[in-house]
Amino acid sequence: MRTRNAAFYAYICSNLKTLMKVFIAGLPLEVDEAELTAVFGDFGPVRSLRIIKDRETKESKGFGFVEMANDDEAKEAIRCMNGASYYGRRITVNVAEDKGPGFTGGGGGNKGGFRRN
Repeated sequence: MRTRNAAFYAYICSNLKTLMKVFIAGLPLEVDEAELTAVFGDFGPVRSLRIIKDRETKESKGFGFVEMANDDEAKEAIRCMNGASYYGRRITVNVAEDKGPGFTGGGGGNKGGFRRN
């Protein structure tokens, strides 16, 4: 039984593909997720795509993220699309950096409240 479980585990691991997360900046505001999915889909399967939007206005902030199933296809998309003109705007496409949980982008520090002398 133990050998069977090990073989099954090895089979599952060998068939898993790692996802590569890609960052896109400089997106024209009129681009929607369906269109961008189709563009990246030319390079390989897109697992997820999200254009970041303002919470109040629901308008695009001009950047987003794509998760692709295959590293080589994601790297090819980055190579071909980084610096390209898209609706007349130059876009930046690169590997997304993992900021980790709880990243707020703030500088931290003591910036307010009661101050003692």
